Amino acid sequence: MTAFPRRRVLMAAGAFLVASKVAPVHAADWPERPIRVLVGYSAGGGADTMARLVAARLSAVLGQQVVVENRAGAAGLMAADAVANAPADGYTLMVGDSSMLIAKYMQPKLGFDPIKSFAPISGLVKTPLMVVANNDFPAKTPKELVTALKAKPGFYSFATAGVGTVQHLSFEMLKGQTGTFVPHIPYRGAAQIVPDVISGHVPLGVITATAAMAHAKSGKLRALAMMSKDVLPGTENVLAVTTAVAGIDVAPRLFLLAPARTPSAIVDKISEATRAVIGSADFVSAAAAQGGISDYMSPAQLAVALSEELTRWGTVIRERKISNE
Repeated sequence: MTAFPRRRVLMAAGAFLVASKVAPVHAADWPERPIRVLVGYSAGGGADTMARLVAARLSAVLGQQVVVENRAGAAGLMAADAVANAPADGYTLMVGDSSMLIAKYMQPKLGFDPIKSFAPISGLVKTPLMVVANNDFPAKTPKELVTALKAKPGFYSFATAGVGTVQHLSFEMLKGQTGTFVPHIPYRGAAQIVPDVISGHVPLGVITATAAMAHAKSGKLRALAMMSKDVLPGTENVLAVTTAVAGIDVAPRLFLLAPARTPSAIVDKISEATRAVIGSADFVSAAAAQGGISDYMSPAQLAVALSEELTRWGTVIRERKISNE
């Protein structure tokens, strides 16, 4: 075979492979088989639980099984990488969270772009955070918290689930806007933080509101402030940090994504199904029991929200000089 015909054969083969990968998918026929929803964390965690609440209800709306697949590793980034490189046909989705946006700044060798590599489908839920304190801490409100921190720079410390988490960055925002010095103590999770706050080993912690309220109601620790304006059942009497420091309204967010270039008709179809699911009284109640607030956003609204959140975290990380080192 001469070079020219061989080159044509190779070009034709390449064109076939490309065409097969981006073969048109018609929304009218979709879905024709089960849909996978990847979650970047182990089964039983908060993101996994919320994903399963959504998936079970989406199955009924879409008429096809929606299966949650746990792809734990690298703080959720393994799942994100897998979905970013999956066929853009609507059959592989993921429940993303705020940590994948933060990873753009904390993980410089990220194999995907948290905005460009995905097609936003829908907002799902927010999980409000709370600042808790030992009962001996000299503050009961957000304003008193700021006053106490200013009075003794470096004397108090705060614990979170780790460096670069939303819990950590939200409190760094508070420190930056109040000019306070409060050392950070990274833990592996709320399960370890709560006992140390109760015992006074660490005076402050930033954890999910649901992890805090059971202990606050029993009088074991003090619920000082909500990091957002969101109100979960049982948190009505806990003031938001924004009552003392304007502009801080932060809560981890879960959202549904597809690979970039997924046909918009399919994205819209999934988004509308998701809107029906998370807007139902049944889902709202089930999510609240797990510490989540229903947070539907359309694809366009989610795209704007993710872009704004990405910018916010980049600013905090840069200004507060936060790194994994």
